[in-house]
This record gives sequence, structure tokens and C-alpha cells, in this order.
Amino acid sequence: MYEDLKDKVAIVTGARRGMGRTHALKLAEQGVKVVVSDISGDDCQKVVEEIKALGGTAIACQCDISQKEQVDGLIKKAMTEYGRLDILVNNAGMLQWKPFLELTEQDWDKLIKVNLGGYFLCSQAAAQEMAKQKSGVIVNVASIAMGQVGVGFNGIVHYCASKGGIVAMAEAMSLELAPLGIRVNTIAPGAIDTPMAGLDQQDEKTKEATFARIPLRRAGKPEEVSNAVVFLAADASSYMTGSVVIVDGGWLAG
Repeated sequence: MYEDLKDKVAIVTGARRGMGRTHALKLAEQGVKVVVSDISGDDCQKVVEEIKALGGTAIACQCDISQKEQVDGLIKKAMTEYGRLDILVNNAGMLQWKPFLELTEQDWDKLIKVNLGGYFLCSQAAAQEMAKQKSGVIVNVASIAMGQVGVGFNGIVHYCASKGGIVAMAEAMSLELAPLGIRVNTIAPGAIDTPMAGLDQQDEKTKEATFARIPLRRAGKPEEVSNAVVFLAADASSYMTGSVVIVDGGWLAG
């Protein structure tokens, strides 16, 4: 239990299912007041009810993070409801499988606008409020599909570009925001068993090939990534900013 997280306020984007849902639940378990956000308000409300059933505090807010006016509305709702904003978890995103030579400009623009542009909009709007209180934490969820120290994947060139961009953006943001008391870190998950990853839809041969690349020989659980989110949100990581935390079962080490 991170006692310093009690009564802090967090926004979690992409929180209606998968990792976003478990990020919201894990933070709520620590006493954090959570704004559960996603493109489906009804699904967000279901997560809010889960949190309340566990004795936590949460509200739902429908938001398309690629739209600035909706992002501004998300931040405003958090401030109106709770009066402050301490943690932003940038988790929302989309994945599209399509060969590079078949990608259209529209495909590229749509995914980049959500995965990278949305993180920019949310981070900037949140940081403007955090700067007023001279404290805050931004946690970005990227992927090991980020290039450089990460890996590339066939069929998701635009996704890989967006995730690499998140890492670079977060590093630069951390430099500008550190003097304002705001820390910025990124998590790079590997193969995590979520609806978006679609591992449950793969045939056994494909699964075996994927797990053969992972030293722990299995997919990660969303909660195992959420544990890293909670750590980065807490004072336990107070000397960390501009860092990338890899949660991949040893994939990159192999």
C-alpha cells in the first residue's frame, strides 16, 4: 500500500477495458479518486461501479482523446469534481493491422492522431493544471514496439511509429516539466492478454511462436502492468522521470 496515494486524483484514459480498466482499479485500491475515461461513457460507468463496489471513489467521463475540446472537458470535469489533478495515465490507443504498402494516408492520420496526438493533448492540458499546484505525475503506456531499444513488428508500421513517438515525447516533456514539479515516465508492455492484443483469437501455433520469444513463456496479465503504473504514480518512484519501464516477460532481453 502506497499511503501517499490516498486521496490523490487520477485520470485514466482508455479505462473501459483491458489494461486501462486494471490501471483504474489498482489506483482506486490505493485510495486514489479516479476519473475513468474512454470513448464509451456507458462502459466507463461499469468500471466506476466496480470501483465503488470495492469501496473506492470514481466518476466516469466520455472522451475521445484525439479531440481537443473533449480533452479540455475531461480535465475540467476532474477539476470541478475533485478540485485538483495529481496523476494522468495516458493509456487510450488503437491498433490496426495492415501491410505497410497498403496503408493509406487516412489510416496513418487516424492512428497517429489518437495514439500520439491524444497523449500530447491530454498531457498538455493536465500539466497546465499540475503546474499550478507544482506537483503531478504523468504515466504513458507505450509498447515494446517502439523501435530503438524496442522491436518492430510486421503489419503495424504506424502503430510502432506512434509508440516510439510517445517515448521521445515523454523524454522531452520530462525535461521541461521537472522544474514545475511534474514527473513523466513511460511503461513499455510486451505481449499482454487484453482485448486489443487479441491473443485469445490466435491459433495455438501462432501463440506458441509468440511465447517462444518470451523467456517467461506466457502473456502478461493487465494487472502486472498496472502494478508498474501504481509504482510510477507513487512517491516510491520520486527520483524517476524521463524513464522507460519495460514490462515484457523478458522479451527484449531475449
